[in-house]
Amino acid sequence: MDHGHEVGANGAAMAAVRNISHIATLPEVTVRIIDLVEDPSSSARDLHELIASDPALTARMLKVVNSAFYGLPRQIASINRAVSLLGLNAVKNIAVAASLAKLFRGGAVGPNFDAHDLWTHSCATAAAARTVAALAGRKGAADEAFLAGLVHDVGVLVELQHDRARFAAAVDQAAVTGDLRTAERTALGDTHEGFGSALCEHWKFPSSLVWVAGHHHEPMAVPGANRDLPLIVHVADHVAGEIAGGFTLDLRSDGPDPAVLDALRLGQTALEEIRETVREVMASDDEMMAAA
Repeated sequence: MDHGHEVGANGAAMAAVRNISHIATLPEVTVRIIDLVEDPSSSARDLHELIASDPALTARMLKVVNSAFYGLPRQIASINRAVSLLGLNAVKNIAVAASLAKLFRGGAVGPNFDAHDLWTHSCATAAAARTVAALAGRKGAADEAFLAGLVHDVGVLVELQHDRARFAAAVDQAAVTGDLRTAERTALGDTHEGFGSALCEHWKFPSSLVWVAGHHHEPMAVPGANRDLPLIVHVADHVAGEIAGGFTLDLRSDGPDPAVLDALRLGQTALEEIRETVREVMASDDEMMAAA
């Protein structure tokens, strides 16, 4: 699957992804789950057998399903039950989410970045994105929005793994100037959006997630047919940063782009509901938060 022409991942970003085997390789079972769900002939039984073959993944998935971040009203005790309640595609997204936490382990890089802060922000964005999708009338996209929120800043991990010293220089400069993306281009040759879209391509993620990773700061630049998920994550990203803190060096100081709010038909009442979602999950002391 080649989305390079769509999202503009440049040669520097693609080369960086190829050079960092630690993060560039998804767990084999996750790749098989993605392949299985994309296969129209596969069944819920096939998916359950595959997940059940990996008890550690099963346990992590049930933690995600039952986390405050996922927002279900009752506990789910089995993957079978999760599939019957949520559907195949939702469980695929949960499987990918459950495999990601261990990638967010890079420790602190100077005074202005800690990988755990990025995980905190990503979890909060995932929770917010589900709510944004529902309030914007895109309920069918809620599960994909959750995963999209979780992976939107994954390009930061590429930068961190690719060249820790240059990444440290970029975040230190951004802490002074308030402009992370210019600092990234100067130090690393691309932004975390470019690196993120390259990684999602490498992972063979659906094109919707490639667009999110590559354009969550400028979603209005995405072609209309691909725009919904980047719009949703743009709003979730800013609300999560406002309420939950964590990694926020890349965010506008004045909140989400008003044009994005208009495109999703979200007003101040909706924004407050999204803020309340993030407040609730941050107060929950959830296991998912401690995963990284």
